[in-house]
Amino acid sequence: MSMRIVIAGGHGQIALRLERLLSAGGHEVAGIIRRPEQAADLREAGAEPVVLDLETASSHMVADALKGADAVVFAAGAGPGSGADRKDTVDRGAAVLFADAAERAGVRRYVVVSSMGADASHPGEEIFDTYLRAKGSADDEIRSRTALDWTILRPGTLTNDAGTGLVRLEARTGRGPVPRDDVAAVLAELLETPATAGLTLELTSGSTPLSVAVRSVAGN
Repeated sequence: MSMRIVIAGGHGQIALRLERLLSAGGHEVAGIIRRPEQAADLREAGAEPVVLDLETASSHMVADALKGADAVVFAAGAGPGSGADRKDTVDRGAAVLFADAAERAGVRRYVVVSSMGADASHPGEEIFDTYLRAKGSADDEIRSRTALDWTILRPGTLTNDAGTGLVRLEARTGRGPVPRDDVAAVLAELLETPATAGLTLELTSGSTPLSVAVRSVAGN
């Protein structure tokens, strides 16, 4: 069934891969970006660019961008080189804003790209520690939303290796690397598997074909 899917952080490395997969699969895809000059990359990936700054937009503005969507994916991040403040405003604040907007727009399906180790009480004062706290806090907030059919995906260490299609996808996998190709492919499968709602899943490379892994966690 063809869906309309809106992706926050539409120019991210995982998001661009996901846009290509979803577009090739016959879905209608839109990506939210902050900078207009990124629009051409999204069009090339088969996605409609929507220019909107999630750090300054209201939930009403974001909800307008989500009207008519069947599912949304939060794949935004402050990114490498950003300071602690932006980890909070983007990795936590924008995820919560996007959830508010989804609820306002009547979009139930909400898939989050989180991070292995995300934990609101994670100790430490390094930037990465702040990031894990922000992601953990956002995940906790999303999990409290009864109006959303959420799935939280927590990949291990991301690599640019070619995807293998073979993964380990479980509530707890333990640490390990995973290609961004395979993260995107798992996200696409999760979007097409509504029975994965309510699950927080860790993802690393493994030995199980990813479609089998997704069906397995969905109880199919």
